[in-house]
Amino acid sequence: MAFLGQWLVGLMAGAGRDHNVFYRLLGVMTSPFTWVLRRITPRFVLDRHVPLAAFLVLSVAWVYLTATKIELCLQSGVNTCR
Repeated sequence: MAFLGQWLVGLMAGAGRDHNVFYRLLGVMTSPFTWVLRRITPRFVLDRHVPLAAFLVLSVAWVYLTATKIELCLQSGVNTCR
């Protein structure tokens, strides 16, 4: 959600987004993920595309883990997963 928030604040702030406190705060929250993804991606991937790739990787992981949690809850019984 921090990636989405940063993107939205960046759209609203425009060219002055680097001086926006909320944009920078969200950037601090997302920087560990972009740092890791920058280290594992090939050099030809542009730096400006790394946050999008990190968002997509985290989104896929979130969907997978949510589906796994639902599957485990259904296997163990509905009453145990509240």
